[in-house]
Amino acid sequence: MKLRFGFVVILLFACVAAAMADKRGGLPPLIDRDVIFGNPEIAAAQISPDGHYIAFLKPWKDTRNIYVKTVDEPFSAARLLTTEAKRPIAGYFWTRDGKYILYVKDNDGDENYNIYAVDPAAKPAAGAEAPPSRDLTGLKGVRVEIFEVPKADPDVVYIGLNDRDKAWHDLYKLKLSTGTKEMMRKNTERITGWVFDLKGQLRMVTRSAENGDTEMLRVDADSFTKVYSCTVFETCYPLQFQPGNQRIYMETNQGTDLTSLVLFDPQTMKTEMVESDPLGRVDFGGALFSEATDELIETWYAADRVKEYYKDKKFGDDVHFIEGRFPGHEVKV
Repeated sequence: MKLRFGFVVILLFACVAAAMADKRGGLPPLIDRDVIFGNPEIAAAQISPDGHYIAFLKPWKDTRNIYVKTVDEPFSAARLLTTEAKRPIAGYFWTRDGKYILYVKDNDGDENYNIYAVDPAAKPAAGAEAPPSRDLTGLKGVRVEIFEVPKADPDVVYIGLNDRDKAWHDLYKLKLSTGTKEMMRKNTERITGWVFDLKGQLRMVTRSAENGDTEMLRVDADSFTKVYSCTVFETCYPLQFQPGNQRIYMETNQGTDLTSLVLFDPQTMKTEMVESDPLGRVDFGGALFSEATDELIETWYAADRVKEYYKDKKFGDDVHFIEGRFPGHEVKV
């Protein structure tokens, strides 16, 4: 009887909705699927570390691939760097010294990603449309995770591999020039993330406790020390060390409803509030740090629209200048 009554209510609601739509002159037009899910003309543009080149994603044979051009060239003059015809490039970035562009790719959708490197200055071989890419990890049935790209050593990337234990990623040091991998830490303690300071030193890890809580551990000489935690119903996550490497920016809502940005000292275990939503409505949205100085330069919050707060006046002025060039558009730097 309850099921039949529920069906009648749903049917009545559908009839009322149809009548209202008819009164307005019919249903609104359908949005073309391609408007939402189709390929963008250009996406994910990134300037090179030396400021001379721009890389970006653009469809090649209806699949997003990486292109590169000088900053002064038109986009139509960009050179193709990858030729993936089955799956779009999921993500890419410049190495610290600009020698390579690194990108991740899985095998026909199995989500077991490996890391590839392509030289943006290389020329395609005879008969090829793009220069060759190197598979730096070359593993099957293994998902590679990228944890850190240290400024101190542009030829190194710290990665995680779950080749030993599918559930957890061990920490490896990957050398880009040779593709050699060196295990740094074996993950036998349910570690979910490895956190490095601004000098490229491993300082903290995040761990998933047996009961689902999130724990933050300080990395000592030969052990881990628990310094912070939040329950399975809360959120806490380290973002980036502050210049000086004493304290780390962290997102947390431990004991509160909304997440905030705080500074946390892993030695004293003390926290200092940095910022929460000035309007008191939504969670902390995110932070942007300067690649040049490592200082916090922007925070944002997502309500009905995204609201940004600029911590660096010059950076804020630059963003406002760009916004002035594109009135009525949403600009995100």
